[in-house]
Amino acid sequence: MSRYPFPELQDLPQDIQEKILAVQEKAGFVSNVFLALARRPAEWRAFFAYHDALMLKEDSGLSKGDREMIVTATSAANRCLYCVVAHGAILRIYEKKPLVADQVAVNYRKADISPRQRAMLDFAMKVCLQSAEIAEADFAALHAHGFSDEDIWDIAAITAFFGLSNRMASFSDMMPNPEFYLMGRVPKSR
Repeated sequence: MSRYPFPELQDLPQDIQEKILAVQEKAGFVSNVFLALARRPAEWRAFFAYHDALMLKEDSGLSKGDREMIVTATSAANRCLYCVVAHGAILRIYEKKPLVADQVAVNYRKADISPRQRAMLDFAMKVCLQSAEIAEADFAALHAHGFSDEDIWDIAAITAFFGLSNRMASFSDMMPNPEFYLMGRVPKSR
């Protein structure tokens, strides 16, 4: 599962246990990232506080699907198996398109996404791979698709945050939970 052993849930601080159990209640399993990072409680708290500030933000021009699309595309560029699989699963669910995550991960330019989302991913990929080359023209292209300066900040911040996440997952050999592979691919049975 990981180069570093996961701590036992009962050995973790109470606040971390509660958050992990809440996620387990909602998802039906505990994502490996929660346990892998819990070995360092102060870093776990900081990581998930920033994660939640970016990914659960409600006053933004980015949808939940847009956010997951950014994570999936840039994680693929960073060759992070964990994040492509986990966030690809969430992307399929939010977009209600079983093929979109694979398309975005392999070649977002050919994916079944809107021109607005393509512009968003063009910018995210530039932040991911060539951030020193960001120029006014990049902002103008996004403004033309209705993104505000705050939305653009969100795109860049999500890309940068998951650059950290990708590197932590990759160096530690964190593997995606098996549950992620099927999520959002087939309709739920009732």
